[in-house]
Amino acid sequence: MSPKETGDQNKSQGIPCGIVMPISSIGGCSERHWEDVLQIITDAVSDVGFSAKLVSTADEITVIQRTIVQNLYNLPIVICDVSEKNPNVMFELGMRLAFDKPTIIIKDDFTGFSFDMGVVEHVEYPRDLRFGKIIDFKARLGEKVKATYSKSQNDRDFSTFLRHFGQFKPADISEQEMSGQEYIMEQLSSLMMKVDRIGRSKKSYQSRSQEASPDELDICCQALPESYIASLKRFVDGEDKIISSRISNVDGHIHLFARCSDESPFERARLEKAFREKARDMFLSDPRFGPELELNR
Repeated sequence: MSPKETGDQNKSQGIPCGIVMPISSIGGCSERHWEDVLQIITDAVSDVGFSAKLVSTADEITVIQRTIVQNLYNLPIVICDVSEKNPNVMFELGMRLAFDKPTIIIKDDFTGFSFDMGVVEHVEYPRDLRFGKIIDFKARLGEKVKATYSKSQNDRDFSTFLRHFGQFKPADISEQEMSGQEYIMEQLSSLMMKVDRIGRSKKSYQSRSQEASPDELDICCQALPESYIASLKRFVDGEDKIISSRISNVDGHIHLFARCSDESPFERARLEKAFREKARDMFLSDPRFGPELELNR
């Protein structure tokens, strides 16, 4: 084994350090830009004995969202790059801070501070990744990682964020061991539930589709009292572009179908929306029901 291969192997066996950062194009920064940033971070932490990996990385095939949450909770230290304030990055940073685990925030010099995060120190690097400044950034980041990890291991009262604002109990994740067979059965059960929901949704859609002809508008009157439906029908019939209308029972509740002379999908959508809003307003005007309306809109 060559000296380089030996060095790379030793680096890969360092203390795990998670990375949260953008990975696709955003704010004028290409995917290649973020690949370069990832390599810079990886080199910086490797130089001080840590092994960097994205929090979405897992050693086995698993659900990516579960991997991210588990890594955000389990990894001893995480670096979060909030450059461009990517929504996914900010969400994952919020989770990590809720766990109150060792976290280091970095950003480029084009990105401003977020109000809530302004109290937390940010390690800054140049967006243009200028060589001289990147060398300095890597040194500062490496020292920050090493010092933060060391303090988290030796200080029982260590807190990245939460405890600076009061006495809070960090969020916890309960863990349960299961056999491979149990895990497979759990995933199959989840998949069957999703397929069942899709099937029921398709059945309901087909039921309504069979009731309505292609040129009819569909106004659901699920929560509208029967005494109001005739008034709604008169309102619909008063529209110039409505040829005729009819009332039908679909899946146990009332629908009003209206045949429209205008073939424009935009005009048909406008009319259907106006009729549904009329049904809603009629319901809300009745003091017996008020804001309890739950029409399908």
